[in-house]
Amino acid sequence: METAINMQSVYVTDLVGIAILVIIMITRGWSLPGRKLESRLMMALLAVSMFNCVADIYVFQCDGMPGPGYRAILMVGDTYLYLYNLIVGIGIIYLILLHIDRKTKGLHMILFWVLSVVEMVLLIVNLFEPIVFEIDENNVYHRGDYYILFVVLGFVLVFYGYTYYMIAKLRNPSLRYFPVMEFLAPVLIGNIVQMKIYGISLLPISFALAFAAITIALQNECIYIDKLTGVYNRYELDKILKRRHYRRNEKLIAMMLDLNDFKSINDTYSHEEGDQALITFAKALMEAIGSEGLVIRFAGDEFIILIPVFKPVTIDDYKDRIHRKLDEYNESSGKPYKLSAAIGGRLFDPHTESTSGIVNEIDSMMYKDKSDYYREHNRRGKR
Repeated sequence: METAINMQSVYVTDLVGIAILVIIMITRGWSLPGRKLESRLMMALLAVSMFNCVADIYVFQCDGMPGPGYRAILMVGDTYLYLYNLIVGIGIIYLILLHIDRKTKGLHMILFWVLSVVEMVLLIVNLFEPIVFEIDENNVYHRGDYYILFVVLGFVLVFYGYTYYMIAKLRNPSLRYFPVMEFLAPVLIGNIVQMKIYGISLLPISFALAFAAITIALQNECIYIDKLTGVYNRYELDKILKRRHYRRNEKLIAMMLDLNDFKSINDTYSHEEGDQALITFAKALMEAIGSEGLVIRFAGDEFIILIPVFKPVTIDDYKDRIHRKLDEYNESSGKPYKLSAAIGGRLFDPHTESTSGIVNEIDSMMYKDKSDYYREHNRRGKR
């Protein structure tokens, strides 16, 4: 049963939500090195969430105020508050996909857009026929017959993103971690409580707490991220190699890569240009491997790639991908130098082989490849 609006609780929860969001935006603890598009999307979601808190206060304040002007404000404002849930649902799914470097296609995208379109249609129809919510003749808000359906569809949309992420993570444990459950928990609790108790506003602060949870989780992930290139660092490598449990039939491709002529780039074009070369090199490796494996900066200009595999593959396939990606960059960069890599690696069976000697073995193989490179170019190698 609908009861009177508790404006004091609305002010408290929304203002606290705004304060949380401002702190998150100022500290930028969610910003990961080398993830510009992801960071921009997160900033946009935070800005939309802050506007949602402000709109929530204004809409509650205008509820029951007489006149056609207030009626228009309530209609637009409440529509936006419902639309916000859809915006955040879509935004979180794209944030997950960006974070784990995956692209959806086929049935996944069809389901994603069907859910989004159904929610949009409900809101558009509601402008002419109150089915999700209505503003009565006294300019008082009431939930409509399809209110629950709209809320459920929103949760299905976000849970779809969560399910997709968990399936992808199970198939490839090396995928980047994303705090999906940390986001869902406060939003789910806020929705349930607000559905049960009419007249209070918990959703804006619930979303603010959800984004705070994402921020804390991503700050913890930064421990494992190389600040220059945005790929993982040796802490992540140590964590993976200490794994004791591997799935049945799981094997591991391990590659060591070294940027050829890196010292020459530093000495000839400056250390800043050398840093840019490392950033570009790391980006090329990530694009070549995609979500299939993990790129790690081992030391200086040395990188390690780990790829879990469950079917017969050859390491040459991945080497060819990397060389092609570097060739693409060299053709379009306009730089006076060319990027190339010495690569050493092989397929390991973690069920029968110790992972402790992997790094030394692939390092030796990489140096052999580097020696061949310099021999082919008739000069001594410079690190």
